[in-house]
Order: sequence, then C-alpha cells, then structure tokens
Amino acid sequence: MTFLHRVVNGGGSLEREYAIGKGRMDVCLRYGQTTLGMELKVRRDGKPDPLKDGLAQLDEYLGGLGLDTGWLVIFDQRSGLPGISERTTSETSTSPAGRTITVIRG
Repeated sequence: MTFLHRVVNGGGSLEREYAIGKGRMDVCLRYGQTTLGMELKVRRDGKPDPLKDGLAQLDEYLGGLGLDTGWLVIFDQRSGLPGISERTTSETSTSPAGRTITVIRG
C-alpha cells in the first residue's frame, strides 16, 4: 500500500475495500483518467489456488466500474517455497466475461 500511496501523491486516490455492487474490491486506484481495480488473494497450505475465484470476483467488480482490465495479486504463503524474488511472476489471464486481467503471483 505504501508504494501505491506514492503513485497517487501527485493527485490521485487510493481506496481500500472499495464498495462496488454487492461486494468490496480490495483496492481501487484512481489517477487522472486512469482507474485501476485490484483484487488480492492469499494461497495457503492445503487450500486450492485462488485464481479461478479471484478472476470471477474481480470480473464482477470491474463490470460495476465499467472497466475492461484489472489486476489480481496472489500472495503465496505455502510453506517450503523459494524466496519471493524467485517465485514472483506476472501473466495475463482472461476473466469469465472476457476482461484482460494481469495476474501477479508472489
């Protein structure tokens, strides 16, 4: 969040738990004409990959904001993983409604 606050210091806003429709999107960043919706998920030992649920949840939020793109950040907290710098990845995925989602895993 500190990094994102620096992004908006010049005239934007950063809202956590942004109420949209029936739920709450984790982060909504607005800067100039840009609005960026982000959903954050945590993957834990013994739990399934939250990718599918995260894409569906973010899809609803983006629809409410009228956005075609968004970000899904998945923090992997499972035991026995290599360091964060070795496991951080970025890929593009498609939401159920066809929106382009940048997926960051770390």
